[in-house]
Amino acid sequence: MKSPYFTLEHEAFRAEVRAFLDAEVVPHAARWDETGSVPPELWKSLGRRGWLGLAHPKEADGGARDLFTSVVFLEELGRTGFGGLRAAVSVHAYMATHYLARFGGPELVRTHLAPAVRGDRVSALAITEPGAGADLSGLSVTAERVGDRFVVDGVKSMVSNGMTADFLVVAVRTGPAGQGPRGATGLSLLVVDTDLPGITRVRQRTLGWRSAGTAALTFHSVQVPADRVVGRLDHGFYYLMRGLQLERLVAAVLAVGGAERALEDLCAFLRERSVAGSVLAGRQALVHRIADLSTDLAATRQLVHHTAWLYEQGGLPAVECSMAKLRATELACRVADASLQLQGSHGYMEESSAARAHRDARAATIAAGPSEVLRDLIGRDRLNRPGTPASARRA
Repeated sequence: MKSPYFTLEHEAFRAEVRAFLDAEVVPHAARWDETGSVPPELWKSLGRRGWLGLAHPKEADGGARDLFTSVVFLEELGRTGFGGLRAAVSVHAYMATHYLARFGGPELVRTHLAPAVRGDRVSALAITEPGAGADLSGLSVTAERVGDRFVVDGVKSMVSNGMTADFLVVAVRTGPAGQGPRGATGLSLLVVDTDLPGITRVRQRTLGWRSAGTAALTFHSVQVPADRVVGRLDHGFYYLMRGLQLERLVAAVLAVGGAERALEDLCAFLRERSVAGSVLAGRQALVHRIADLSTDLAATRQLVHHTAWLYEQGGLPAVECSMAKLRATELACRVADASLQLQGSHGYMEESSAARAHRDARAATIAAGPSEVLRDLIGRDRLNRPGTPASARRA
């Protein structure tokens, strides 16, 4: 389907990314799921191609490319059909390092962002805690200023890349919890190298996203240089609220790519599988299922691309980002469910692509704001808009 958002240059880049992923990544990705992490060689390979810094400034060895170049990369990453891989790469390239590129000072750009863009260092974003996730005001990991250092204590959980990251961007409490005019107060972002004494990592076994290296991290009196604060002290909530919109948009783009791959796999199965002397692709009921899923995917793709366009204009389309993530991630679950169901026992085998899609799709409806939270944000925005009173409309 032609699109006003993509140029011939974008499509050439898509072909380049797809060829690389098909040849160098997909054949090995199942093994990475088994080992539970993405190997260092892949990070370096992506870094050499400039694909870990497409959105980052040239001062950090980034490409400073337009947003739709990243949309192409993320769609193709989602299309690999491996949720752990796309989680690991997107967290590194568009979430953890985003805060350094947007709010970090020159020294953090030099010591952490530039090596991450080159693939020499792996990053992770540590926000979620055992007792707090979507509610940032409930975060309790503390960073107490002692001389020229912060002493960090507490536990973070469900950290993608947590087992392999060389450094973390950690949401910490540096002041009293409360509510100010711009949201939760007392939160800051702190860059923490994972080789510092006092950090313990424990792998968390998850249903899907198996190569994302998900971990719980315990900080016990970890001493971090005070110059590792990202941006301004106690401004973490503001930074996170802005970054969360990009995170939701990225999740939506990845989900579109994942849904496309699951639908392609399902169609290939239906074209090849024969029952009672005829291929399943000729059964009207199944043809109609494919029609509905294809139509939903096309509509969702347009919503996601339009949201990316809005984001690129320089605004902060929070509601649209929530809509795009809600629609795309839940559609990916429906497509994965249909793929498993219609492939029958073949799809139900643990090693099948349908089973993997089913496992991986669910996580995206939870991370970066679960669907229930997104529905609340979208619904309240609509209900709080000024409108004509019902009594006036009846008159």
